[in-house]
Amino acid sequence: MNFDLSDEQKMLAEQARGLLAERVPFDRLRKLIDANAEWDEPLWRELGEMGFLGANIPEEFGGLGLSELDLAMISQELGRVNAAVPFASSLVLAADAIRLAGSDVQKAEWLPRLATGEVVGCFAYAEGPGDLLGRGVRQEGAKLNGTKTPVADAGVATLAVVQAGEALALVRLDQPGVARTRLDSFDQLRPHYRLDFADADAELLPRGGQIETLFDRAVVQAAFEAVGAAEACLTMARDYAMERQMFGRPLAGYQAIKHKLADVAVAVEMARSNAFYAGWAAGDASGELPGAAAAARLTAITAFEMAARENLQVHGGIGYTFEANCHFYYRRERTLAIALGNREHWAERLIAHTPGSQTKAA
Repeated sequence: MNFDLSDEQKMLAEQARGLLAERVPFDRLRKLIDANAEWDEPLWRELGEMGFLGANIPEEFGGLGLSELDLAMISQELGRVNAAVPFASSLVLAADAIRLAGSDVQKAEWLPRLATGEVVGCFAYAEGPGDLLGRGVRQEGAKLNGTKTPVADAGVATLAVVQAGEALALVRLDQPGVARTRLDSFDQLRPHYRLDFADADAELLPRGGQIETLFDRAVVQAAFEAVGAAEACLTMARDYAMERQMFGRPLAGYQAIKHKLADVAVAVEMARSNAFYAGWAAGDASGELPGAAAAARLTAITAFEMAARENLQVHGGIGYTFEANCHFYYRRERTLAIALGNREHWAERLIAHTPGSQTKAA
């Protein structure tokens, strides 16, 4: 099986990388943090103008109708620069939930507006740190009650897809029945919120049984985001080690540093291989997505954790300062590691979907 990128996918990745390298320098990220900004709105608008926000939305609803691997090229490059945009929340989760579980009317109303960036969506599933399938929020008729927390990017979203037990509901966030409270997020470039619903108007998505598929597809994109970021950490650590002089020779000349970076490189390539396989499985009808997604998730967060940590270690004391660039990736790594379910959840899912396993699928 050949997982090499097509010429079109390579061109898409190069186009996204070129744009983001120019628009998202580290100084830009610092300015966003200093201004306590919710997001990089100018970048979001530009991504919409280039069609990137409609990558996974069908052409009939104003999108590009690209494959999961095509979308992954964008996710990977956004991860490489730590872009402060709600791409995962709005497109990977909210838009995909509407595409998978919504009615034709709901799709026609929301997908074109999500594709242009006119509407920003978020996905509210957790009811506490590390929770994946919170069931406390209740939908009673056309009303929603309860609390979801933490919810990424809810501050800039106008629409939320909310998990209520086994169901999914659409909720406009600009109504009296919804209260938003900003939380202290470890990753300052990806704000999180608490959402309180008190008889909030809600609209049921009729095919809500797609929750597991939605999460499987989402962690594939998160895996590519982590791979892009891990690769950036490896490059940053390598470049610093090659220029930093220690006892009259480059830091990169010491065997211990070489071994550290080699271990990271191996972990990144392992994660990349699993991510590509999962990306293929997400667009295939073979039924291999659950296991492939779990493997991609586990290897990606492991590689990103190793890369972010070793990047800090190679930089030494200066790596822990705000002026250095390492902390952007370490903060994002810690956030991605617990979003969409922790290691234990995905390890159990991998075991459950491994051929020959006697464990019942979760």
